[in-house]
Amino acid sequence: MTVLVDIAWPTIAKASMQRAVRQAVRTGITLTSSQMSGSSCLTGVVKALVQSNSMGLLNGTSGLSYIKVNYFAVPPPGSTASTTDVSTQSNADAPGNIMQVSVQAFPVKPLMPIMGMGSLSQSTLPVTVYSSDLIEPNTNPPCVGTAP
Repeated sequence: MTVLVDIAWPTIAKASMQRAVRQAVRTGITLTSSQMSGSSCLTGVVKALVQSNSMGLLNGTSGLSYIKVNYFAVPPPGSTASTTDVSTQSNADAPGNIMQVSVQAFPVKPLMPIMGMGSLSQSTLPVTVYSSDLIEPNTNPPCVGTAP
């Protein structure tokens, strides 16, 4: 029984974080500056959305450190150029750019130690999830904030 729980737990953790980044992307690509509260910027709001949708797995500053928000410029149609990382630019959230939200190398620990497996039973499994989408047309984009 213990083995079944320890096998299911990383799957549940990964699925929860995948849903959290997907929800954050879907909301983030549609936000306008008039929808932002106070001096909030897009990257900070998106990271907060991931935290609030991750079943408590990414709480606090330690959880926040695993969340990354990147922005990519899409090459013109017909071009063979690759996407360009524009995360540090002030217009990174321009319509048509790609927003990519990820949780990278989050360590998932087993819920219960497996008897007879020694230190192996307490080793962590690094979980990484990504979600991305095109930023929708917007006449009033919010500030980007500090990315990734």
